[in-house]
Amino acid sequence: MEYELTNQIARSPTLDTVKMVERIIEQYSGEFNRTELWRKLPKKVMWQTYLVILDYLQSINKVAISNNGIIVYIWSPEVAKKFMKRKRY
Repeated sequence: MEYELTNQIARSPTLDTVKMVERIIEQYSGEFNRTELWRKLPKKVMWQTYLVILDYLQSINKVAISNNGIIVYIWSPEVAKKFMKRKRY
């Protein structure tokens, strides 16, 4: 049990790493699968850490992964602003 906790902490990405991966996904949206995109990163990132970042970005609806594994950036700041300005009931 202690090994799992230590191992999870070792794979926790920094905010800079998450932002770097997000920028690359936005830049190459719809062009590559996760392995090809991982190779495009400007800095080396452990595969496990990269997978944690992809899971996080998918859970907050910033990226989607198609049936054939292509990663697409789906976040829209304009839609988010409209949503935040709407009347609350």
